[in-house]
Amino acid sequence: MTKTKQWYASWFDTPFYHILYKDRDYAEAQLFMDNLTNYLNLPDNGTILDLACGKGRHSIYLNEIGYNVTGVDLSEQSIAYAKQFETNGLTFDVHDMSKPYPKTFDAVFNLFTSFGYFESEDCNLKTIKSIKSELNETGFGVIDFMNVDYVIDNLVAEDTKTVNGIEFLQTRSVQDGYILKDISFEFEGESYKFQERVKAFTLSDFNDLFEKAGVHLLDIFGDYKLRKFDAKTSKRLIMIFK
Repeated sequence: MTKTKQWYASWFDTPFYHILYKDRDYAEAQLFMDNLTNYLNLPDNGTILDLACGKGRHSIYLNEIGYNVTGVDLSEQSIAYAKQFETNGLTFDVHDMSKPYPKTFDAVFNLFTSFGYFESEDCNLKTIKSIKSELNETGFGVIDFMNVDYVIDNLVAEDTKTVNGIEFLQTRSVQDGYILKDISFEFEGESYKFQERVKAFTLSDFNDLFEKAGVHLLDIFGDYKLRKFDAKTSKRLIMIFK
């Protein structure tokens, strides 16, 4: 199978991506959204842009608890799937997050390590600048990223995961400032191979991007219960900025 230059544009649009990750913890995701919206003290019926929303699991829940949500993603197939859940207060749109969305919001959420995919370093800075332009005067930006120090220290070089009868071989490595996961499997007699490639951004790297984009880091958390960030032990790097 031929991979496009932008790996996420092909892998995220396959059914296999959603099969591999079907067991993600929805209860944990909802707890995070409850904690985050309470912390930010967003207004009743406040507006949220869910940036790189995938099939919309966070967007749907945020709408259920009272917010007007716009979910955007580069994956046309994910957005096509998410559109079945649209309501008056929930819409989905295909959009490149490195470009400004033509509305402003009370909050812009970029969740579940949906940053650092771009081939061009400049696109990472453009994404932060776009988030800034998407915030209203009182709005907050949120990036929920992996804590790369923890991930690298606990990297599992190889494992196999069987889902829906498909045996996924996963190999992981760190190369040239990127965390790589190679995924290979067979389905109906054909062999497939994909690679996930995410820039290993540290807190210091994000601080540099924030400074260049003219945004200010307000708070940092290390997990979905919004506990204090620790560079060695925290699994997440959750940044609040404006």
